[in-house]
Amino acid sequence: MAHLEVDLVAADRKVWSGEARMVSAPAADGEIGILPGHAPVLAVLHPGAVRITPTDGSVRHVEVGSGFLSVDDDRVTVVVDSAQDGAGAASTR
Repeated sequence: MAHLEVDLVAADRKVWSGEARMVSAPAADGEIGILPGHAPVLAVLHPGAVRITPTDGSVRHVEVGSGFLSVDDDRVTVVVDSAQDGAGAASTR
């Protein structure tokens, strides 16, 4: 089964990295969903929730500040200025 290689990084740390089935994020012009095989894209992100569905089927929610998302060859890179994951770990500015 195809999967995505995902890296979610804030200004000061790596928030999450691994294989995923899907990623959705708050793009400037609306919610963007990424599945394996997605065309290359570069999107500006607004503050909101990034949702990652790892290959184990769980869902991880991370509240992010502004940033960008890049997709190329099933590799998704999300870079944000701040992030707070569901586990409560925080990163600011």
